[in-house]
Amino acid sequence: MKLLLVTVGHKMPDWITAGFNEYAKRMPREAKVGLLEIKPEPRTTGKTVQQIMEAEAQRILAALPSNCLRIALDERGATWTTRQLADKMRDWMGEGHDVAFIVGGADGLHESVKNGSRQLLALSAMTLPHGMVRVLLAEQLYRAHSLLHNHPYHRE
Repeated sequence: MKLLLVTVGHKMPDWITAGFNEYAKRMPREAKVGLLEIKPEPRTTGKTVQQIMEAEAQRILAALPSNCLRIALDERGATWTTRQLADKMRDWMGEGHDVAFIVGGADGLHESVKNGSRQLLALSAMTLPHGMVRVLLAEQLYRAHSLLHNHPYHRE
């Protein structure tokens, strides 16, 4: 199973890259975490927010691997506990699914991306910086995997 974070944005601070890489390298071969950065649409072209989101959606959809299960991150999505994420991860592994977690740009995700996703997921009821989402999600994926394999990283 491959887990892919598809994120609109680039040129993250070094600490974001280091944090993401730390958790990604901890993942075992059977559940690798990757990052696919999508170039954001320029905000200086006079396009409306809707047009910007549509352009970013086209880039996202074109970049997604075929037949992957899509999870769109959205502040109005479902909130899962780490245990629930671990249970979902076990299901995905059993079904042989690769999973793409999709993080939108500054204005969020276009409806076409949300509607084409199996699940909307919120990491928090608070709005989080997009770079921080990379680190948080990578850590939670590692934690969920460690929980499934009785690794002492996660404690309840």
